[in-house]
Amino acid sequence: MAGIRVNLVIRGNHISITSALGNFVRSKLSRLDKFLDMNPTGDANVVLSVLKNDHKVEVTIPYPGLVFRAEESSKDMYASIDLVVEKLERQIRKYKTKVTRKLRYDDNLRQQMIENSLGQETNEVKSQSETTETAERFPIVRSKRFHLKPMDAQEAILQMNALGHDFFVFTQAETNQVNVIYRRKDGQYGLIEPE
Repeated sequence: MAGIRVNLVIRGNHISITSALGNFVRSKLSRLDKFLDMNPTGDANVVLSVLKNDHKVEVTIPYPGLVFRAEESSKDMYASIDLVVEKLERQIRKYKTKVTRKLRYDDNLRQQMIENSLGQETNEVKSQSETTETAERFPIVRSKRFHLKPMDAQEAILQMNALGHDFFVFTQAETNQVNVIYRRKDGQYGLIEPE
């Protein structure tokens, strides 16, 4: 496929994916190729759905260390596709600008980002020592394992925002301790660190 360097998986909910529609999606997403300097780490998932007059497009692109994700909806599917591509383009440009600024000061960080990818999911994990009572009261339905890359709080905020999460676990580069950055209800950020 020309353009984007990842396999696109296009699905439709309550809409059939015609060859014209599929080609339009591929053509529009190929615009993102000029912003991606590394190959995505997996398939880009595109979900087109129609509910009444609402035409919704969701795109998820796994990238080393994070995931770019956007969704948009409008009265027209082609307009929704244009909107979601513009949103992804802004996300990628914003991320790359901030990372490029950071990399000017720390070349080692770039190598770490290439070598490490976050969020390697594992199968559901349950401890053998868990009691039946505890398992019933507090069931763990999903477990993730990932490499905690050393970084400062500002980069952790950048990563959290790029992933679209409300919190982000990382290793503080200065202290080498596990910290959590989170978004507060007032829009500010909080930092949890051990004593």
